[in-house]
Amino acid sequence: MTELPSFGLGGQVALVTGASSGIGRHLADLLAAAGAKVALAARRVDRLAEAARDIEAAGGECLPIACDVTMSDSIAAAVNTAETELGPLTILVNNAGVVVSKPVLQHTEAEWDYVVDTNLKGAWLTAREFAEHLVARQRPGRIVNIASVLGMRTIARVPSYCAAKAGLIHLTHVLAMELARHGILVNAIASGYVETDFNREFLRSEAGKKLEARIPLRRVGRPDDLDGAMLLLASPAGAYITGAVIAVDGGHGVAAI
Repeated sequence: MTELPSFGLGGQVALVTGASSGIGRHLADLLAAAGAKVALAARRVDRLAEAARDIEAAGGECLPIACDVTMSDSIAAAVNTAETELGPLTILVNNAGVVVSKPVLQHTEAEWDYVVDTNLKGAWLTAREFAEHLVARQRPGRIVNIASVLGMRTIARVPSYCAAKAGLIHLTHVLAMELARHGILVNAIASGYVETDFNREFLRSEAGKKLEARIPLRRVGRPDDLDGAMLLLASPAGAYITGAVIAVDGGHGVAAI
């Protein structure tokens, strides 16, 4: 009988950015449930402590770490702390992100920088630090970037977010090409609209319901809709996948505008 691929993460150590809430917190829970030790990184340390208690209560092992992905020194410290406390790092989930919702002509330079620096520059800085760390130790690994359907199609009022996520998708391709020789696989999940505390009020508004009606599956996503793609890209089952962008959006990316 053919042996089934393994989606387990026993013996792995993952660093998840933006892990204090929303999708990041859910993915940290998922990786811990799959057997990985998880470093929870974010700026809001009070929320991280709450997330860590939930993981530990479920039998997982984790470590909350204060980290600002827009600052290279903060990232380096987080990587070193995670490895010292949890063991050799093998997985990075680049999830930290912010959004400013304003028409393009009302977007200020400061708002543009805030979004692009967090969503794109922050992902690059974290991936670079993580990859340098692994290459120096001749260790393979995985990087999973959390992109968006808005990196591949347009929508009004979030120009900086769309630009940053489009850049993150192309950065994923470049990193996959350059890091393959070191055994580091780099992929992205292009999520659709996933309901979290951050956007729940909008998604339940009249405008949100209109958006939901345009999704072919006729519903917005839940955080656990991302589980299959995440486990595939992080586990032995995805050992020959790099440079891929997996859309998890209910068909939103192929729907007519």
